[in-house]
Amino acid sequence: MFEMNPKKRNSGKEPKNENRIDEPFPIDEPVSAAPHARGNGPAATIGPSIHLKGDLTGEEDLVIQGHVEGTINLKQNNLTIGGNGRIHANIFANTITVEGELQGDLYGTEKVVIRRTGNVRGNIVAPRVNLEDGAKFKGSIEMDPKAVESVVAQARPVPAVSRPLESRSADGSGAGKDKPGLKQA
Repeated sequence: MFEMNPKKRNSGKEPKNENRIDEPFPIDEPVSAAPHARGNGPAATIGPSIHLKGDLTGEEDLVIQGHVEGTINLKQNNLTIGGNGRIHANIFANTITVEGELQGDLYGTEKVVIRRTGNVRGNIVAPRVNLEDGAKFKGSIEMDPKAVESVVAQARPVPAVSRPLESRSADGSGAGKDKPGLKQA
């Protein structure tokens, strides 16, 4: 009924490249494709030349190929530490995949995966853990789902407005009390 072979359809002529159906599509993504941000497209990426220090939070999936120091908080989303990633942080995420180097504790609400190229020094708390053959890991593993829930619940950041104002004086001025480099009258 329909002839799918382009050579026969063009009566023996060689087909143009855009009409070829037997060639594979080119793939520009790395072997470990980035997870998708809750079905809304590709994950955000921190490239290999980026260096971050501090608290990193977000509402989308993330791939880190650079250097991060501090805390990473993506509780409802997935984090992938790529092969070039060098992390010194505690991590809170739904699924954590490590292909690079990480020093710090991992708290995965769904699972933690350490690929064969991954190197982790720290503790893992997750209901499911996968260490591929060849992965490097030094630390402890806690796989109790209740432990995961309690740790993640406690990891909520404290808003700045709820912190006590200890340096205020009786008149409420705060006149530099307990601040280095400021003299009080």
